[in-house]
Amino acid sequence: MAGWFRRLLHKPKSSSVESLKSSHSASSSPSSSSSSSAKSSSSSPGTSLATSSISLSPVSAVDISASHSPRWDKSYDVCICHSEGDVELVSELVSYLEGQPESFRCFLQLRDAAPGSAVVTELCDAVQNSHCWVMLITPGFLQDPWCRYQMHQALAEAPMANGRTIPVLKDVERKDYPRELRNIYYIYMALKEKSFRQIRDTVMRYLQELCQSSTKSME
Repeated sequence: MAGWFRRLLHKPKSSSVESLKSSHSASSSPSSSSSSSAKSSSSSPGTSLATSSISLSPVSAVDISASHSPRWDKSYDVCICHSEGDVELVSELVSYLEGQPESFRCFLQLRDAAPGSAVVTELCDAVQNSHCWVMLITPGFLQDPWCRYQMHQALAEAPMANGRTIPVLKDVERKDYPRELRNIYYIYMALKEKSFRQIRDTVMRYLQELCQSSTKSME
C-alpha cells in the first residue's frame, strides 16, 4: 500500500464543531488579505481566475469562527469532488486547507464517508452538509459518472453562481470545460501552491460574506 494512502487512512478526522468553536473563540483574530482581484479581464463565463490569489472583499473584518457564526450550521466548510485517480493531489489540498489558521473542515470521501452507506446517499449528504464545493476537473473527473452526479447535485443545491461552487481545471482544455459550469469562473491549476491559495481565498470569501449577510439580517 502506497505511503500516501496509509497516511490518508490514518489521518485523524477533523475536529468537531464544538471544539473548533471553542478554540477559535479563544484565540482567533479577524482574517484579512491584501491580494489583488483575481477575475480575468474577460467578461465571458467559464473564464480562468488567473492571478495568484482572490482578493477578499471588505467583509474581511468578519470573524467566521465566532461561536454564533452561521459557518457552524453545516458540518463542513468545503466538499472536494474528485476522481479516484486524483486522490493524492486532493489529500494534499485537504491537508493544506485543514492546516490553515481557520482550520477549514473538509469532506474527503475516502476518509469521511460512512462505511456501508450507499454511494448516492453519501454524495448527496456531502453536498448538502457543505458550504462550498471544489470540483477538481481533470480527465478522470470528466470520465467519472459519480463526479458528474455530484457536480449536478451541487448545481441543484445552489443553481445561481454565488461562490459556493469552485471549479478547478487541471490538465483539461477550456473546450472540455463542462457546459453546466460555463457561467462560473474557474481556477486553472498550473502551480499547485498558487491554486491552493486561490481555493482557500475563495472559500474564505464565501464564509465571510455569509457571516456578514447573517449579521445584517439580525440588525
